[in-house]
Amino acid sequence: MNATDDAGAAPRRFDVLVAGGGLAGFALALALKRSLHGRLSVAVCDPALAKPPRVTGRAYALAAGSRRMFETLGVWDAVSDTAEPIREMVITDSRTEDPIRPVFLSFAGEAEEGAPFAHMVEQDRLAGALRAAALAAGVVPFASPVRSYVAGPDDVVARCADGTVLHAALIAACDGAKSRLRDLAGISMIGWDYPQSGIVATIGHERPHEGRAEEHFMPSGPFAILPLAGNRSSIVWTERSDRVDMFLSMDADEMLFEIERRFGLKLGKITLLDKPSAHPLAFGVARRFAADRLALVGDAAHVIHPIAGQGLNYGLRDVAALAEAVVDAASLGLDVGSAEVLDVYQRARRADTITMGMVTDALNRLFSNDILPVRLVRDLGLGLVDRMSGLKKRFIREAAGSPSLPRLMRGEAL
Repeated sequence: MNATDDAGAAPRRFDVLVAGGGLAGFALALALKRSLHGRLSVAVCDPALAKPPRVTGRAYALAAGSRRMFETLGVWDAVSDTAEPIREMVITDSRTEDPIRPVFLSFAGEAEEGAPFAHMVEQDRLAGALRAAALAAGVVPFASPVRSYVAGPDDVVARCADGTVLHAALIAACDGAKSRLRDLAGISMIGWDYPQSGIVATIGHERPHEGRAEEHFMPSGPFAILPLAGNRSSIVWTERSDRVDMFLSMDADEMLFEIERRFGLKLGKITLLDKPSAHPLAFGVARRFAADRLALVGDAAHVIHPIAGQGLNYGLRDVAALAEAVVDAASLGLDVGSAEVLDVYQRARRADTITMGMVTDALNRLFSNDILPVRLVRDLGLGLVDRMSGLKKRFIREAAGSPSLPRLMRGEAL
């Protein structure tokens, strides 16, 4: 193909074009550039590249497999000083007004000797580290989004919003839950919106949390307290969407009172360290994770309820699986955008994602209600699991990452 950009310059050609410069996009670009001695040519298209990384104040629970991947890619050292280990997880089933919240289920353990099963990592720090590492490794940035693409027998031609034309063997759609490229490929989503939103904020407190995470299952949804470095915690407060505007319109003292009712007083006086924000919750899985010379990655492929804290980790599993499929093909001199490569990726990720999505959906439906018989049954179930050490260890291993994970998540270089 001999397409040119609007200025008449020759098009740029790459092995892989990544559309979207979020966590998944830059993680994929970096994984590809750090393989095969940097032989693969990779570009990232995102309008945010024209500006400094934005401040979000959000944080994620990063599973052990994701941490191993970042260690292998050489970015963990850039975030480890502020990454807070989760050493214990406790679960209660309670109401806001309950003065005592008995613990029905607790987890404490390590993914491997000396390593906790998860760390809390602040998004802004991780995003900056990934972006810097990818650009330093030779990923080519384009500060414009991909607006259209045409897949041919030998390559894909993408046109950016500023008129730039790029050729690649493969385009990876890392452009979020409202993916434009997914729509252009004619791939529909199976899913639904929840009548819930997640209110996110950072809290300061007087006493140390000791690496303890808590999840209080309440009638409106889970209220999660996740430890951050220092005497700080991130909260993810699931609330009915029709009540969210009321909470967000409160002044600081009123909002702090509502948070304190849910947070509790065991860590002493609490303070709001940033302005709470709300995010509508939904479930969705793409009917296909691939089309001709196109792979859907991260939120473009799936959106799940945050009840298990696995959204980012499952996006990073996509990254690791796609990078592995591409690198294996490239090492044999094969077409990295072929249907065979994309089929390997789709088989590795779609069934696993559907399973996790349905599990989180079922958990949310089970726990986000106040029906007494249901409460009794689920509390009995939690209590039984808490007494079964073998089952709890299996849950920890699964949360940390099973041996069937892609090589990067096992700490193996591609």
